[in-house]
Amino acid sequence: MTQTPTPIHETVQKHYAERIRSSASCCGDASDCCSTDSGLYPADLLATLPEGESSVSYGCGDPITLASLQPGQTVLDLGSGAGLDCFFAAQKVGETGHVIGVDMTPEMVARARSSAKRLNLRNVEFRLGYLEDLPVESKTVDVIISNCVINLAPDKSKVFTEAFRVLKPGGKFAVSDIVTEGPLPESIKKSLSAWAGCVAGALEAKEYVAMMAAVGFTNISITPVFFDKETVDSAIAELGDASELKTIQRDDIYKAVYSAKITAYKPQ
Repeated sequence: MTQTPTPIHETVQKHYAERIRSSASCCGDASDCCSTDSGLYPADLLATLPEGESSVSYGCGDPITLASLQPGQTVLDLGSGAGLDCFFAAQKVGETGHVIGVDMTPEMVARARSSAKRLNLRNVEFRLGYLEDLPVESKTVDVIISNCVINLAPDKSKVFTEAFRVLKPGGKFAVSDIVTEGPLPESIKKSLSAWAGCVAGALEAKEYVAMMAAVGFTNISITPVFFDKETVDSAIAELGDASELKTIQRDDIYKAVYSAKITAYKPQ
């Protein structure tokens, strides 16, 4: 990895390294908001993996179904974590396809590589790297997927620029991510703990679209799905008795933050 990590990178990296060591969900030991048991994936998709492999997930949606993957495609997973979505994608693209997972946390990459070897998946590989500086050649990817990770990146514009670079002309961008409707309290935005918990780094939906359009993406669509209140509660709990939060209704934050299906295309 050639990019110099920021304090946000380091905080998020530490957070997820601890999660994978303890096999906890992304939102903390007591929350199942990001587990496969929370209904994010259809039962028939979960059934394609051996028992036990689907227990470690760190996402907020189902980018696999959203991506409509086809045999023979090359797929890139931004922030691949323990590899779950890559393993789903590998089944969809088949032996003639190829799946690349990129993650900045060494513990995640190690777990994903170990699982891929155990599952004997030869069309999957995992690379250590930052989303703002992808270790992937230009114009080599048919479909980009991601699951609740772009919101964690401190420089989202660079992430979108890199995603656009590696996609082939006509390539598809299909991700699940956390966005907001209206501004979040500054105390949450400034909290590194809340950032690692999937909340503070979320962009407003209109800003997300504007950033993607600025780098060249077209046919951009954001469809709200849901948000689990436990994630917001967990992030706010990390802040303690922040004075700004005392004047803000918790329900207002619940309404402002949500998971979304996001699709876009690189022009032919």
